[in-house]
Amino acid sequence: MKIRKLHRWDVSYEEAVRIQKKLRSSLVFSPLGKKVSLVAGADISFSRKDPRLFAGVVVMKIPEMEIVEQEWVVAEALFPYVPGFLAFREVPPLCEVFRKLKTKPGAVICDGQGFAHPRGMGLACHLGLFLDLPTVGCAKSRLVGEFSPPVNERFAQSPLEYHGETVGAVLRTRENVKPVYVSPGHKIDIEGSVELVNRCVSRYRLPEPTRQAHRLVNRVRKEQSV
Repeated sequence: MKIRKLHRWDVSYEEAVRIQKKLRSSLVFSPLGKKVSLVAGADISFSRKDPRLFAGVVVMKIPEMEIVEQEWVVAEALFPYVPGFLAFREVPPLCEVFRKLKTKPGAVICDGQGFAHPRGMGLACHLGLFLDLPTVGCAKSRLVGEFSPPVNERFAQSPLEYHGETVGAVLRTRENVKPVYVSPGHKIDIEGSVELVNRCVSRYRLPEPTRQAHRLVNRVRKEQSV
């Protein structure tokens, strides 16, 4: 896959803020327009005691839930772990993984935030701009916003509001489990983001592509740490 180069990564905190604010104007939130069948899940694993990052991507065929391709890399972190700036830490190794792929996905789901971010520029937004692909953030915890809990039914949802704007959805993928926080990253809207995540959910709380990516990077981290 071809990856766009929009800026350098070895930047200060102040430069990172400026980059996020500048890139924010390049985001596109629009209907997906077509039903994609190849969806990539992207995730990162790391240990507080290890400077390395273990990045992985799993491309799956939906709705069959079949793994088409998976790749991973081990890389040094270029940016410290700072909430709200994970893109500067995680997008570089993820881009290296996507560069290795022979299969181009129709959309990407990240284990992180999209537009539901203090500056509207979460990991999924940043990665979406570099990949130039529809990208969705599906996070296990909330970073910003207020919401009313969705009812205890599969696929029930409620809007995630931040500063008077709807920035995503709080989605219950299974009964009796905590919801996930879905927000668009790039080239997709909130409705399309929720629909895509729903299509990728099987028996578990997380969409299958990111769940498989999570399993992959944790396995690689354990193998590389022996």
